Amino acid sequence: MAITCKLVPYGSAAYQATVELRDKILRKPLQMVFTAEQLAAEHDQVHVACYDGEKLVGCILLKPIDQGKVKMRQVAVDEGVQKQGIGTIMVQFVETWGRQNGFQLIYCHARAVAEPFYTKLNYRIVGDSFIEVGLKHWLMEKDL
Repeated sequence: MAITCKLVPYGSAAYQATVELRDKILRKPLQMVFTAEQLAAEHDQVHVACYDGEKLVGCILLKPIDQGKVKMRQVAVDEGVQKQGIGTIMVQFVETWGRQNGFQLIYCHARAVAEPFYTKLNYRIVGDSFIEVGLKHWLMEKDL
């Protein structure tokens, strides 16, 4: 397995494939669907797609917040390849991108089930847990 990550343009066929993957992994299990407004709001975000050869296996969105802070969102790895290190490769890719683009801090709203994954990558919990999309989440951050 040779995983490669790359930026994909908003609105492209590769972007559309990431929307379908995010829908399958993150939305459908919660009986949620993307709205046109939610997808339109992604036009100024950084879209990362990760491939095993030609097959899309994961994706992440990055939303620059201010001069030094970027939010990692919508992290998804396809079901058949979870727990094989793809998430780690993706997060390391976006951390490198963040450093190269002048960001000092990356953060996310991590689902409680993903908290051990982010902790292992040296993210720290900030504050108390909260409910988002009906699930327990933690604000987690890491200095770049």
